[in-house]
Amino acid sequence: MVRHVDHVMGFPVSLALRGRHADDDRSHRAWASVVADLHHVDQVFSTYRPQSWISRLGRGDVGLQDCPPEVAEVVDLADRARRESDGAFDVHRRGQDGEIVLDTNGVVKGWALQRAAAHLRQLPDTDFCLSGGGDVVCRSRRGSPPWRIGIEDPFDPHVVLATVPVANGAVATSGTAHRGQHLVDARTGGHPTTVAQVTVVAGSLTWADIDATAAYAHDADAARWLGERPGRTGLVVWRDGTTTTVPSLGR
Repeated sequence: MVRHVDHVMGFPVSLALRGRHADDDRSHRAWASVVADLHHVDQVFSTYRPQSWISRLGRGDVGLQDCPPEVAEVVDLADRARRESDGAFDVHRRGQDGEIVLDTNGVVKGWALQRAAAHLRQLPDTDFCLSGGGDVVCRSRRGSPPWRIGIEDPFDPHVVLATVPVANGAVATSGTAHRGQHLVDARTGGHPTTVAQVTVVAGSLTWADIDATAAYAHDADAARWLGERPGRTGLVVWRDGTTTTVPSLGR
């Protein structure tokens, strides 16, 4: 097992490799490409950079047609997420002074890591687990053991609630344990009060990340909404400490 760590987009990004190209020039180049790709995404989408493309688009300084093509891709994903979440997930939010702010952070992290993982998929006979900000995308070769992904207890970060075996897919978690109450139901602008954390397992980290946030925004309806999403499974942790597995254990 070979591991790499860097700090990109405001959070630690780590990579675990095993197999034929776990520790050679080819894997080192692939890791460098992953980091470079994520730095590029940060330059384009960081809402903390006044001159990033997404900040300029949000202010109306540029049009979508002026931006790099990946901006239109993310905006399209966000629009689809808004429709499929019945409006609970929306990248347009109301700022402190009442103006509408464009904030694509709810889409970009999972999308960026999923996209960057393409560099690792070019490594033959090599398993990888790419993690960023608590979300992961994995691949295991046929016959290799799955990666075991721990789900943290939102009430105690030293406790692992469950361990999920993932051979080829992704795991994303949304909640307020580390960043405070920053998630809202876009339909009402209110903060969820019933749900504490949502973890989603899916084939793509892009949609695992989006759906974890959307399910959280649905608050008391989180498990029901997530259970209707095709190809998703997950774990909902409620504020009272109880949990719901999606699909239910009975299924």
